[in-house]
Amino acid sequence: MSPMPITEPLFQQAAYLRQCTARVVEVPPGGVVLDRTVFYPLGGGQPGDTGVLRTQDGRELSVVDTRKGEGGRIVHLLATDARVQAPAVGEEVEAALDWERRHAHMRMHTCLHLLGSVLRYGVTGGQIAADKGRLDFDTQDEIDKERVSEAVNALVAANHPIRSQWISDEELDRQPELVRTMSVQPPRGAGRIRLLEIPGVDLQPCGGTHIAATGEIGPVAVIKIESKGRRNKRVYVAFAESPGSA
Repeated sequence: MSPMPITEPLFQQAAYLRQCTARVVEVPPGGVVLDRTVFYPLGGGQPGDTGVLRTQDGRELSVVDTRKGEGGRIVHLLATDARVQAPAVGEEVEAALDWERRHAHMRMHTCLHLLGSVLRYGVTGGQIAADKGRLDFDTQDEIDKERVSEAVNALVAANHPIRSQWISDEELDRQPELVRTMSVQPPRGAGRIRLLEIPGVDLQPCGGTHIAATGEIGPVAVIKIESKGRRNKRVYVAFAESPGSA
């Protein structure tokens, strides 16, 4: 059996949890490792979360990024001026997200799954921001911005439910077609792998944070398509309310 991670990733089962109490287990240079956290660490194209750590004596320490460390550690990187006030090992803190930013990442990450379900090519890369995102596809085909926008928005409007499930490494090995990403493989060795499922639309390994139903994404638009090599099309999508999405 795989050892328990140093930091319990609460976001894997409860993406809408905005804060939690936790205990400090390590204080590496520039950061804080907690025994549990709601902060998602950089990975899979999704940025690391930001927010604050609140100590019992009233200090509020700004978290400017979250990264993965060794052995299942999740490191909350502190702003430069907060590092001298870092809590001590054993101290209890409240970890609170910048929820508006995280929720935008959840919406966009789920939107990129819809984009990939419309464009059924291998995925060679991707990136998520709070106002837009992109996927790179292994194809030479021409892609029609308007057609893709309409198809993605139809999936948004249908308000499909979103859920996650877990399978073993061996089960994934027996279903290689589930892996859409060509350059990055799901991490193995922990004993199980998390699948994101949008029933009838998408099913693939994904460790990111997602919303509960596609309607929560809101209207979007494919804003640009670029050729990045002979067999690589980069497709950008943005929330309709974002500047430059029109």
